[in-house]
Amino acid sequence: MLVPSLKVQDLIEEIRGAKTQAQEREVIQKECAHIRASFRDGDPLHRHRQLAKLLYVHMLGYPAHFGQMECLKLIASPRFTDKRVGYLGAMLLLDERQDAHLLITNSIKNDLSQGTQAVQGLALCTLSTMGSAEMCRDLATEVEKLLLQPSPYVRKKAVLTAVHMIRKVPELSTIFLPPCAQLLHERHHGILLGTITLIMELCERSPAALKHFRKVVPQLVQILRTLLTTGYSTEHSISGVSDPFLQVATNTDTSRNAGNAVLFETVLTILDIRSAAGLRVLAVNILGRFLLNSDKNIRYVALTSLLRLVQSDHSAVQRHRPTVVECLQEPDTSLSRRALELSLALVNSSNVRAMTQELQGFLQSCPTDLRADCASGILLAAERYAPTKRWHIDTILRVLTTAGAHVRDDAVANLTQLIGGAQELHAYSVRRLYCALAEDISQQPLVQVAAWCIGEYGDLLLEGSCEEIEPLQVEEEEVLALLERVLQSHMSLPATRGYALTALMKLSTRLRGDNNRIRQVVSIYGSCLDVELQQRAVEYDTLFRKYDHMRAAILEKMPLVERGGPQVDEEAKESKEEARLLEAAPVPTEPQASKLLDLLDLLDGPSEDAQHPRPLDPSPGGALVHLLDLPCAPPPAAPIPNLKVFEREGLQLSLSFVRPPETPALLLITVTATNTSGGDVTHFICQAAVPKSFQLQLQAPSGDTVPAQGGLPMTQLLRILNPNKAPLRLKLRLTYTHFGQSVQEIFEVNNLPVETWQ
Repeated sequence: MLVPSLKVQDLIEEIRGAKTQAQEREVIQKECAHIRASFRDGDPLHRHRQLAKLLYVHMLGYPAHFGQMECLKLIASPRFTDKRVGYLGAMLLLDERQDAHLLITNSIKNDLSQGTQAVQGLALCTLSTMGSAEMCRDLATEVEKLLLQPSPYVRKKAVLTAVHMIRKVPELSTIFLPPCAQLLHERHHGILLGTITLIMELCERSPAALKHFRKVVPQLVQILRTLLTTGYSTEHSISGVSDPFLQVATNTDTSRNAGNAVLFETVLTILDIRSAAGLRVLAVNILGRFLLNSDKNIRYVALTSLLRLVQSDHSAVQRHRPTVVECLQEPDTSLSRRALELSLALVNSSNVRAMTQELQGFLQSCPTDLRADCASGILLAAERYAPTKRWHIDTILRVLTTAGAHVRDDAVANLTQLIGGAQELHAYSVRRLYCALAEDISQQPLVQVAAWCIGEYGDLLLEGSCEEIEPLQVEEEEVLALLERVLQSHMSLPATRGYALTALMKLSTRLRGDNNRIRQVVSIYGSCLDVELQQRAVEYDTLFRKYDHMRAAILEKMPLVERGGPQVDEEAKESKEEARLLEAAPVPTEPQASKLLDLLDLLDGPSEDAQHPRPLDPSPGGALVHLLDLPCAPPPAAPIPNLKVFEREGLQLSLSFVRPPETPALLLITVTATNTSGGDVTHFICQAAVPKSFQLQLQAPSGDTVPAQGGLPMTQLLRILNPNKAPLRLKLRLTYTHFGQSVQEIFEVNNLPVETWQ
């Protein structure tokens, strides 16, 4: 039995009620089959209903191309209900790339000439949305006539359509130039705003228009003066708000959505023109009031805008920190995510304790898809602003206990390094970790850190001499039993078992009792299916049997680790890289340049100069040096200054340069991306291009994520061969995701130091 076709409302409810993607696809496939059958039957009375359902399916991302011709039929229909849906379908389903869009030109022309105001408005909207250059040329005369129609509704849409036509076909400027002078006398602000936009487009594309409109500057100034001095007018009221684009932040009614829209436009204006500090504080306060609004959309806009402002106006945004923290408990995931990003960006040295406590409370109850971001943000904030080492260790332990499965991979290494460098906290840390491990062995990062710490400082655990916490008496058998429990647990990863096995081995030199139990466990894992764990167990068993006299020395405690910041480590890494590049082989058997060119395969063949380098001209100083058999090394070249080429919302891109002296035609550029904002930059890709006379090779980047709040930078090496020593031009394209938005930037770097190519 054939299931009857659904109404539009019923289809929407059924699709929204689908619990899985498969159920949604099944509903849509059945309904699309009904729609196709109805189109084939040619039912004129219900064609607009079927197309309306198809347009909803199209907006969900499903194919709807088979409805294109039905749009043309509905547009040609004399009924307004058909035309309305037909024009909407044309705007959604047709564009310049499809020849079918040209078939509606005659219908639009007829509707513009003979239709009612509503029909003319539909035709103008469609033309301004998907009109191609050919359609614009054919219909320019009809649009010009409508610019002077008595109806303000039609005139406003005609002006906007003229703007689209000028952008598509600049030579149509001569047609729309004369009506603009009359349109400047309009009292309707919508038409006046559209006319100003049309004049700007004309001036940008036609020198004659620019010269023509210079004469109307006094009239434009008079219009501005009138706008500022005119009082309330019912003619210019929108939802009870007069002249929305002319209001200011202090006298706008916020009880209606139109007033909130005006205030948000005010905020955007203040931000875009880089206003004085007082106005920026006003913008932040407006957004702070938005956070108290009951409308979720307004709160989301406020959180997103404050996140943009937090870098430039940190103190002003800090005043609204309590309200932002309250937004963490929003049931809407998109709101809580934005509140989390903003809360992490607000953490500083003065509020790190309070903010971390709030964030840890949110971590316990937050949705699963936010746990990784929240845990990583807390760990980064603690690493950057920790007031004491003990507080830092406690914070990481609480995060590992609450959401250990969601932390980043480097959390274990960071905590072990932190504990290893705090000698005064060894006893405190091992006792805290032992208690946490005894309660829960499911959080793998926590288990790994605890096993490492017990293996290193097990003797301090058994002494029970820690004054920082309550006395805890631990027996050797209890410690060994706990580690064996970790080894036997089905929840333990192979890496976790490796930590536990190493901890048992180290305890063989820390405990005072017999080691037979430890030796027995080690020998059991000598036949483990995991190859790495088996190898480790075999090596430990060999250490027991053959090198027992060396075991204590081999398994002694790790030395204290000095923690260096990521910037220091990166600078040391860069200096080593530069030193390695500068320390080339002093007496190569063949020219180094020729080797490099062959290696990179950048040129067709080595040049004559590369194969036979010219001998150096002898000089008295050089002869004396050779006589004394001293190395003759040229003086080191002056370092090339670094260059910052990009900065946006905390993301910075800088270039550093090295020219190996043995290959002067080669330039090594290190692209370094750093991120001082509150959110990670993910899916980061840097692409480069150079003129054809150059040869470019891009090395693989160090990663595709630039951590937030000054984390470890991302680097990428570019090798550029410039055999002609021509001035270097570099074009970069960056694509990345920041604060949930995809960004693409393309720019050219023309201000490279002359030392990079001369």
